[in-house]
Parts: sequence; C-alpha cells; structure tokens
Amino acid sequence: MIATTNRAIVLASRPKGRPTAETFRMIEQPLSQPGENEALVRNVVMSVDPAMRGRMNDFPSYRPPFQIDQPLEGGAIGEVVASRNPAFPVGAMVMHRLGWRDYALVSEGTIVDPSVAPVSAYLGILGATGLTAYAGLVNIAQLQPGERVFVSAASGAVGSIAGQVAKLLGASLVVGSTGSAHNVPFLIDELKYDRAFAAVDGQISADLKAAAPDGIDVYFDNVGGETLNAAFKALRSKGRIASCGMIAGYNGRVDGPSNIFMMMSKQLRMEGFLVSRHAASMPAFLELVAPALRDGRIVGPETFVDGLENAPAALISLFDRGTKRGKLLVRLGPEHR
Repeated sequence: MIATTNRAIVLASRPKGRPTAETFRMIEQPLSQPGENEALVRNVVMSVDPAMRGRMNDFPSYRPPFQIDQPLEGGAIGEVVASRNPAFPVGAMVMHRLGWRDYALVSEGTIVDPSVAPVSAYLGILGATGLTAYAGLVNIAQLQPGERVFVSAASGAVGSIAGQVAKLLGASLVVGSTGSAHNVPFLIDELKYDRAFAAVDGQISADLKAAAPDGIDVYFDNVGGETLNAAFKALRSKGRIASCGMIAGYNGRVDGPSNIFMMMSKQLRMEGFLVSRHAASMPAFLELVAPALRDGRIVGPETFVDGLENAPAALISLFDRGTKRGKLLVRLGPEHR
C-alpha cells in the first residue's frame, strides 16, 4: 500500500563546526505521484557519508550545497511502486541520489539485482564506495605488486575496502589506522590487514613507524591532519598519496602538513580525486572484487541504523572516532527493520 504523505529530513540550519540535532528537521508533505518519465520509489536503504558535511556549507564545491528547509540528498535504493518511465518498471529496485526521504520521484538511476547481492552492497562494496577504494589505489596511487600501503580510517566505509583491495592487488604489507582501539582486532582478524593501530594524538608517527619500519610506498588518506603528517614522514622515495578525504578537518580548520617539504626531498606525489571521475573503471573494479566477494576473500562490512528519524544522529556519529565499522546505512520503513 502506497502512503499518502512523505517524510523527509531537511537542513534546518548551517552548522558551525560539528552538526547537532538542531541542524536537521523532519517534515511531512503530501506524496506526489509520478509525472512523465518519472517513477515513484519507496526507499528501503540509504547511505550516510562524511562528504555530506561539506554540502552543509554555503560555498561552491563539486556538488551544490544543501539548501535550508530543503531535503538532504544521498545515495539510496528503493522499490518502484508507480511508474511513468518504461526504464523503471513497478517492482524494480533502483539506486538513485534522492535519499533522506521515505519516497522519491526519480527520472535517473540504476536498476540493481537483489539476487546477485543484498541491495545494500550496491551502496557499499559493489558501488561508489568500493570504486573509490579501487580508483584511489589503481588510478591515483598506481599501486604495484610488492609495495607497502598505509590506509587511515581503515575501519570506515572506504578504508575497510581499500586495505582488502590492496591485498588483492599484491601489496606486500598493508597497515591500517583506526580511531578506536576496539577496532584494531577487526582490522586484522576480519579485514586481513597485516598490522593495525589506534590513532592516538601525539603517537601516530611512532605507531606507524613501528607498524612499517621500512616505510611505505602508498598512503590512502581518509583523515588528513596529524595522520597525513605521519605519512609524509613514513613515505619512501617516490611514494604516492591518494587523497580521498580529510575528515579531521570537516568540522573546522586543520593546518596543512608541517613537513610538506618532503614532497621535494623524497620526490613524492599527492593527488586528490573524486570517484565520479572514475566511472570508466567500474568494469575492471567489479572484475577484481566481485569474485573475491563471492568466494569470501574479501568482505563488505556494514553498520545499520533503523528509521529515517534516526538518520541525523547516524550522520553526526560519523565524526566520533572509530565508532562504526564499514559502510553506515539507514534502513527505511517498518518492513525492513
């Protein structure tokens, strides 16, 4: 049965620093029916991502900022319940960008097959999250077999996949850092990192040195800040940094590396990247990862939160160090709790 109203989470105010509950507000509006070339999708699962914090600021970026009193957006998958678009028949499961609401009117999206993998996997390891890990290692860092790799925020959505992909690509040593000591066994036992440590302020450089005494060739950066500083020190000659995210600075200013002069003395290369520019690599990524996922050589860890009303708290929790494992997702609707 299709509802007559639609709930959505809107941006109530632009945060200064870390978002709070007052940053968000839930609204309820009459449910619109699909127009020409549209499909009405009942969302069943949606993604919660640190990059959403940047869109809460009113300045230009690679995606437009969220608008006050307008619904937030993010990756989601839902079931088509009404359609005027032949590409999206009723009953199909569609991945799209209009999460943060119970129902969405979509004209663009990708049909996913729940018989191949749980639909949540298409928002995580088999989707943009997994492709981010692959593109950073292959296209940006140009990882070679036998090289040593360090991944920060290694228990998070991208980090939990990056370390595993590095092993598939033949890395000789994969080291991960995480924001909490309780995730260190998870990195080693479940994600098969060779070595791991909790990132404690003031100790990161020493802990990385102990984990990789001969240095590293590639750093996959999800954190920035002090961890980036430590990586500059640990990188070997002609090392590479794939700059995926810098969550240490998302809620305030973080100064750049104090030892950036090593870019010259060590002939290092650092490059930021957006996964949207690497869609052409999806077939090669799936060729590498899909068989490994099927036979258990890699896993796609997920943390679920139930209920649209709990999505703001889930997003805020991303900025608590080391509290989540893998991709953070929100399940929508009582039938999916």
